[in-house]
Amino acid sequence: MSEINTNTPMEDLTIGGNIYEAGNAVNFKTGDWRSVRPVYIEEKCKQCGLCFPVCPDNAIPVNKELKREDFNYDYCKGCGVCAKVCPFQAIEMQV
Repeated sequence: MSEINTNTPMEDLTIGGNIYEAGNAVNFKTGDWRSVRPVYIEEKCKQCGLCFPVCPDNAIPVNKELKREDFNYDYCKGCGVCAKVCPFQAIEMQV
């Protein structure tokens, strides 16, 4: 949309915040929103699998051997949930 017409009635405006297609977040790289970022400390990681299921942005890749890999910062928003659930301090939040 290049111009906003202030005379457009509310009923003709597109509804915002609706999700029209499941799983469409993979189409949008949203990692620029982050103000802090998680840092993966591989030496401390015990591969317990607690971090990747709680990531709301699916930014923790898991390989075919079911081992977690480093963060996909294209999608990570820096919420810190992964660091909170890690019992081995293998994820640190940094500015």
